[in-house]
Amino acid sequence: MSDDVAGPLKVLLVCHYYPPHLGGIENVVYSEARHLTAAGVDVTVLTTGDRSSITDEDGVRVVRVRAWNGLERKAEVPFPIPGPKLLRSAVRWARWADVVHIHDAFYLTSWAALTAAKVTGTPIVATQHVTLVQHKSAAVGLIQKAVYATAGRLLMRTARSVFTLNSDVAAFARGLGARPERMRHLPNGVDTALFQPVRDAAEQAAEREKLDLPRDGVLVLFAGRFMPNKGFDMLLAADDPAYRLVFAGGPAEALAAAEDSVIYLGSLAPVDMAAAYRACDIFALPSTAEGFPLTVQEAMSSGIAVVTTDFSGYAAYELDRDRISLIDRDTETLRLRLREIAADFELRQQMGKYGREYALARFAWPDHASTLIETYRAAIGPGKSTADRG
Repeated sequence: MSDDVAGPLKVLLVCHYYPPHLGGIENVVYSEARHLTAAGVDVTVLTTGDRSSITDEDGVRVVRVRAWNGLERKAEVPFPIPGPKLLRSAVRWARWADVVHIHDAFYLTSWAALTAAKVTGTPIVATQHVTLVQHKSAAVGLIQKAVYATAGRLLMRTARSVFTLNSDVAAFARGLGARPERMRHLPNGVDTALFQPVRDAAEQAAEREKLDLPRDGVLVLFAGRFMPNKGFDMLLAADDPAYRLVFAGGPAEALAAAEDSVIYLGSLAPVDMAAAYRACDIFALPSTAEGFPLTVQEAMSSGIAVVTTDFSGYAAYELDRDRISLIDRDTETLRLRLREIAADFELRQQMGKYGREYALARFAWPDHASTLIETYRAAIGPGKSTADRG
């Protein structure tokens, strides 16, 4: 399809949440939307919110359908339940779009978009972000399995292309019926201009002062939702006099029993989150069943040492394990590794330098957007557009 003949490429991105809601998937979609728009794509995001609305946000059309979010508040399950307008909105915007890009198969927004795309005949592209997420509730685990075995299987078999973030998620998608020839490894991008290292000790001191952080000592940062699968509770248990723990995210109540030495920054906007990375020395994320979390990429781009859980899914990234610390998920192992890094300034410098160079080489958002556009055009086919569907 030629833009000068058929107009700009029109893409519907579908995500259960979208900023200002805090979370990795919504941050990915936020960045994709902006970089696609910068590349000349007409982007609409279909998501949920506290109320229904259609807004223009920096050139991106954001369609929010009012949803009940009680499951996240009451059971730590990020699963919004939209109202009856969801399917109608999905059909309207799927008919408008040249391609529908659905992020993760688990959510009601994804099911509605899948149904709408089938009704309108719009090609589908999917990104599967995770495998089954461990949760303290057995019922939640059973629901996940049921959802992926039904709606997940249908999406993986229907999508003309399926993006995955690592080999574990790729195996999971293949198990749901995704065709190997339609699958593609695509790391998330990161804003390497926003998330960049401090130049020197004076700049780090200034960042600490701005965030009201201690001027002296080694600071270990956690960023994300305070949920068991993220490992925030394990990091709390690994508290040690050799370093101070700093938490960004929420909900705040999850830290109610934390020691007085633990510092809570709240939920931060991206620019403040970038400052938090620069103000700290080590990023720790002892999570379970994640791919390559966006926070890890941001920490690498920010030039600080990274400690996270070792998963087979990291194999596709060919990381230097002497420079990115991938450890067994065990409290004492975590504590000992953090103490080792905290005590060795030169090691922290080497780890940070490696992470920054890797991020610059592998995580550029413009390259990510170019890959998406190439895939969308292949899914649509030559000369096709919304006009061909009536």
